[in-house]
Parts: sequence; structure tokens; C-alpha cells
Amino acid sequence: MTDPAFKSDFLRTMQARGYIHQITHPAELDQAAASGVVTGYIGFDATAPSLHVGHLIQIMLLRRLQQQAGHKPIVLMGGGTTKVGDPSFKDTQRPLLTEARIAENIAGIKGVFEKFLTFGDGPSDAIMVDNDEWLSKLGYLEFLRDYGTHFTVNRMLSFDSVKLRLEREQPLTFLEFNYMLMQATDFLELNRRYGCALQMGGSDQWGNIINGVELTRKVDQKAAFGLTTPLLSTASGQKMGKTVGGAVWLNADALSPYDYWQYWRNTEDGDVGRFMRLFTDLSDAEIAGYEALEGAAINDAKKALADAATAMLHGADEAAKARAAAETAFEKGQVSADLPTVELPASEVYGAMIAAVVTKAGLTASNGEARRLAQGGGLRLNDVAVSDGAQLLSEADVADGVIKLAAGKKKIVLVRPV
Repeated sequence: MTDPAFKSDFLRTMQARGYIHQITHPAELDQAAASGVVTGYIGFDATAPSLHVGHLIQIMLLRRLQQQAGHKPIVLMGGGTTKVGDPSFKDTQRPLLTEARIAENIAGIKGVFEKFLTFGDGPSDAIMVDNDEWLSKLGYLEFLRDYGTHFTVNRMLSFDSVKLRLEREQPLTFLEFNYMLMQATDFLELNRRYGCALQMGGSDQWGNIINGVELTRKVDQKAAFGLTTPLLSTASGQKMGKTVGGAVWLNADALSPYDYWQYWRNTEDGDVGRFMRLFTDLSDAEIAGYEALEGAAINDAKKALADAATAMLHGADEAAKARAAAETAFEKGQVSADLPTVELPASEVYGAMIAAVVTKAGLTASNGEARRLAQGGGLRLNDVAVSDGAQLLSEADVADGVIKLAAGKKKIVLVRPV
């Protein structure tokens, strides 16, 4: 689906840094990107008050489109589509959110994009729109007459996202079945309003994107293209962005800059170069230099990845503070004020098993996991190994108002009894 001889800066950059999985009409898109400004969009449903690392590759797509290639990105907030919920590769229907909750989530999400994109009124400046603006105004009969005739149930059932749901004998509601029509309508509407010719997304969105491309070409006979990225997993096969503590959120109030830095610092050896290409603006030459490191020196590459990724989201100062806090905690065995701190009621700390406190602090997913970690020598209290997860904590364990807990070599939290 890709061409090693792309002419446009956009597709050459995308291919060189590993973003391309599938493209519709690659030669046409390459020509359009080489000869003028292409407007492209990605949609983000507001299912939570923060996006997470799983969304980051899509945000970086928009950044590459604008910052590296001079084209115009549209951030589409899914105020309308969130009311339905994308069923793609989901076993069950997403919980339906109220309009008030959707509005709150959108308000929480918006600010992240300003860290990665330049917004304004210029020809390549980013804009943000909400599909509720047009989807909520569509009458049902109008929607069916104008758009329903361009889709066949046979074709919709052929998409993997639908087939897998049905093969698992999981119900697919008529509400969810309409989601792909709504997303196709988004592309057509954005093409009419802003001349948007490109929709991008993860490979799980391929069927939805194809629908939008075909609808725009059939109804208005306008150029329309789709591009997807590969679904990401780590070198060991784990889903990108998931940790024991849950999602790696992009909002600082949901995940501290320190924890975000640590997430990237803990990247598996085999992923460092790939993640640098996907999630940072480090040059190819810089990345090649880091990829050449061996042995313990690979840790320097991981720190460089963590620095660059954290600086892009939270700023260079927060990245430097996170690195300094980590080096103080791990390499010097000291306490830094910038380490993540969790406040717990004193009644839940003093006299409690350390396994329970470690779990409440988010270092492990369960008390059992914490006990096993202690038995294996991976649990530390104030830098001293704890072999028994049933050991009780007391006020004597507090130093400078906090208790320092560590799980393994890479996770530390300060517990402040209140």
C-alpha cells in the first residue's frame, strides 16, 4: 500500500518514521501533498476527561502533517459521535454518556492539542471543531435519504470491526451500527466546510475511513483520501499505553509529569528507536546514534526518549524536574520533592499491611501482587527491602512527613499520611 518513491515531504516523513499502515489512492494523495496544502483531520471521541498515550500517535500524525510538512490539521471533537460510541473491535457497547459529561470531557481534552499544534487563522494553522454541530441537527429521515442509500448492509457486515463482534456472538445494536455512517458524514461535512481531503486514524478505523472516502467521492465527486497507522504494541507484545496502574493519561491532573517521564524511561530496549521516531521530533541522525548504544548505555537513550516526549507534552522544565527526581530517587537513593506523592488517611496507613498500602498508592494492582513482589525482593520501604507483604506500617516509618515505597527498580511513590 506504500510507495518508496513518494514525492511529498508529508508522505516521505510518514513512511520514514513508521506511521503508514494503509493508504487509499496513494499516488493521488502524494501528488496533492506535493503540489499544495492538504487539509486533514482525525476525530477524538470524548469518552474520558483526558486522552491517553494510546491517542498520542494520532496527535503526532496531526503534528507531522502541520509542523513537518506545512499542511492544515483539523482536530475533530466527537461531541456527536460520543453519544453513540464507536463499536470498532469492542466486545460490548460503550456506556452512554450524558451531554453534560461529554461537554466536561471535551473541555478537559482540548488543552492537550495546543502543546503539539499551532492554532490560528493561517492557511496551515490548526482548527478545532465539534461534530455535534451538524450531527445533532440531522433529521432521521433526512439522514437516511441523504446518506443511507450510499451504504449497503452487505458491505458494512464485511468490515473486520463488525465481523469480529458478530463472530463472538456479542450483540451489535442498531445504534452502534450507525456509527460508521455518522463518521462518514463527518468527512463529507468537513470536506464541504473546510476543503478537508484526508482522514487519518489507527488501522482499527480503516472501515470507517473507507466509508467516508467513498461517500465524499460519490456524493460530491471530490478528492478524498484515507491513511491509517499500525496498531502499536511493545516489543514484548503488550498493548501500547497500558500499565499496572491503568491508562497513561496525557493531562497532568490525571498523571503527573514525573509518572509520564517514568513511563517512557521504562520503555523496552527493542522499542527505543521506534518510539523516538513516532513520539519525538529527534532527528534521524540523533535517533541512529541512540540506537547504536549497547549494554547499560541504552539507559541514556531511554532517558533521552523520556526527556523529549515529556518536554513536548509538559514542557522542558517539567521534563528536567522529572529526570532530576528520578535520578535522585533511583541513583542516589534519596527523596525528591518532585516524586509522585499520594495522600492517604493515617488510619489506612498506620497499622496496615504494607501490601495494602502499596496497592492503594497505585504501585501494584492487588495486595497479592504486592506480596509476591515482596517475596521476590522487589518491594522496598524507605530504600530497605521488605520480604513480607504482611509487615505493618507505623509512624516510625515516616521521614519528613512521607513514607517512600518502591516496587521494582523503576516505580517509586511517596505516601503522605493525613
